[in-house]
Amino acid sequence: MMQEDQRQWALTAFQAFLTTPLQSLLQLSTNVNAAEVALGLFHSVAATVPAYQAFLAEQSVNPVSIHTIADYQALPLLTKENYLLRYPLAALCRNGQLQACDMIAVSSGSTGKPSFWPRSLADEFQVATRFEQVFYDSFQAETRHTLAVICFPLGTWVGGMYTANCCRHLAGKGYPITTITPGNNQKEILRVVQELGPAFDQVVLLGYPPILKDVIDQGIQQGIEWQRYAIKLVLAGEVFSEEWRSLVGKRVGASAPCYDSVSLYGTADAGVLGNETPLSICIRRYLASHPEAARALFGESRLPTLVQYDPLSRFFEVHDGTLLFSGNNGIPLVRYHISDTGGLITYDRMLQFLAEWGFNPLAQLQQEGAGARQSPNGQFLQS
Repeated sequence: MMQEDQRQWALTAFQAFLTTPLQSLLQLSTNVNAAEVALGLFHSVAATVPAYQAFLAEQSVNPVSIHTIADYQALPLLTKENYLLRYPLAALCRNGQLQACDMIAVSSGSTGKPSFWPRSLADEFQVATRFEQVFYDSFQAETRHTLAVICFPLGTWVGGMYTANCCRHLAGKGYPITTITPGNNQKEILRVVQELGPAFDQVVLLGYPPILKDVIDQGIQQGIEWQRYAIKLVLAGEVFSEEWRSLVGKRVGASAPCYDSVSLYGTADAGVLGNETPLSICIRRYLASHPEAARALFGESRLPTLVQYDPLSRFFEVHDGTLLFSGNNGIPLVRYHISDTGGLITYDRMLQFLAEWGFNPLAQLQQEGAGARQSPNGQFLQS
């Protein structure tokens, strides 16, 4: 039986993604109250998701009584143990309909048994916007023919297929991006780059940091001249140092560290939650060389992941030094505790703090050139 509602939902979401310029999407977060959007998400989930209805009843929470942001911030936290593992997969989906989701991914299982994560096509466009920000702000891919080489593992694992889909969505929006999916097959990645790379203005390798470094090092041993291909990197899954970024960038002939590689912060639970921008990288590189400033900002000299995020897409809170987020997905999540330590810093507060230390990252980016584009005034997240 054809699902007309699902078709209309996907069509509406796809049209909105294709026809709305990136800057318009990002500007929404400065014009709309993100906390009010999160409150609206709560009421929507409470009205449509059977598992969340049962969870609230067990916690003696009446959704009708939740009116204000303060009410919202008093809602019980969701965890994998108290929510995701306690209810059938279908009950975690809207209207209890697993079949309304058109794809299911699997988490890595690094913290236990791998979990299933259903999603629909419409869910992917929020994450595709994060990729668009990367390809537009950092790689200027709207003007450069780009070969996107997916080096994440494929199959059921969330990273590879999700990333490939998002790159194809960008191509559908008009970006001259061509995607190929060798997965984490090192030999095939090297073959793809050498045979197809010369036909493109730039080649973007997307994968886990240690895998991409191994690919690059193996290529050097085989005599590959990486600088011929204008290599860019999209990294996820592990934190790395700025020394690592500089080292790998040097090996591929990259000359603009704030623009040549980007790290994504995400989970299998909800895809990409935030992304590095030229601005966040510029700031992180300053903090890497000024550990006393990093300690004043983060409370320790260890350099965490530092990304910007859209609070309308993923609404973050801090609870006892750890991160919560709310977001709409195949399994909608409200105040979900991901157990990552971290914090939030507003755009204005970040620039004010750096000014107090005598550093202006926006001026630094202009000096570096590379067609510097000012990143949106999004909040910063450190984890």
